[in-house]
Amino acid sequence: MSDIQAILRALNDKTRRDILNLLKKEGVLSAGEITSYFDMTNATISHHLLILKEANLVSDEKVGKYIYYSINTSVIQDLLIYISGLLDNDQGGGK
Repeated sequence: MSDIQAILRALNDKTRRDILNLLKKEGVLSAGEITSYFDMTNATISHHLLILKEANLVSDEKVGKYIYYSINTSVIQDLLIYISGLLDNDQGGGK
């Protein structure tokens, strides 16, 4: 499983969550297409995409001069399984 700290850091930002929701809805988008949905610079969106990529929440593929991004739902599924495991083992005492 990917580094949980990187995943939680990535999910802690509203813009990055919005990017994930956008990719879930639209499928594969180029960095420029993603930027067009936000009132931010290309550099700012690129920074957010880098954090999402480092957490393995998005995948990228270079085609010609464009980079296309898609959501990687398997990492989110792994995180949910991890959290579910914590809940299953909770006996109420936390010790």
